[in-house]
Amino acid sequence: MKVLIAYYSTYGHVHKMAEAVAEGVREIEGAEAILRRVPETLPEEVLEKMGAVEAQQSMSNVPICTVEELALADAVIFGTPTRFGNMCGQMRQFLDATGQLWATGALVGKVGSVFTSSATQHGGQESTILSFHITLLHHGFVVVGLPYTFQGQMRTDEITGGSPYGASTIAGGSGERMPSENELDAARFQGKHVATIALKLTK
Repeated sequence: MKVLIAYYSTYGHVHKMAEAVAEGVREIEGAEAILRRVPETLPEEVLEKMGAVEAQQSMSNVPICTVEELALADAVIFGTPTRFGNMCGQMRQFLDATGQLWATGALVGKVGSVFTSSATQHGGQESTILSFHITLLHHGFVVVGLPYTFQGQMRTDEITGGSPYGASTIAGGSGERMPSENELDAARFQGKHVATIALKLTK
């Protein structure tokens, strides 16, 4: 049973969350976690001005995702940073290339889930995940979030990401904050939860 984790990460925050999601998937016997990055759309000189080249190079060992890989997976967990309360342009362009999969119903009945990152505590984490769900529903995915059985999203003793819609992290205005242990736990829980449901649906 294959769980594809398809993500885009500019500075490495979503990448760290994706690795934790993969750890959670692997907790389920028979589940294989496949990490893939969606293609970059920004030219090298723009990435340099953004100060993102070093982070991009640190993730270069993760293969680039192809549209065809979505159809080969039993579940897909998408990761995207927020861009004005929505998914990033790289992810949008990747999904906009899935028209043939939609036309053939290739993704109908697969489990789909989303996690995200934003600069600030209220930077559109929930709206990004919820608006992402629209695309998943058009493809016929069975949408899965992060249930309240993950008690970490009930915490009030620290500022933390995470909602019933999916795991999330707060990166800080200049990307100085990496995912906390609670946020990584949320990502692991989501990965395990998705894999559990996908395994049931493939039996």
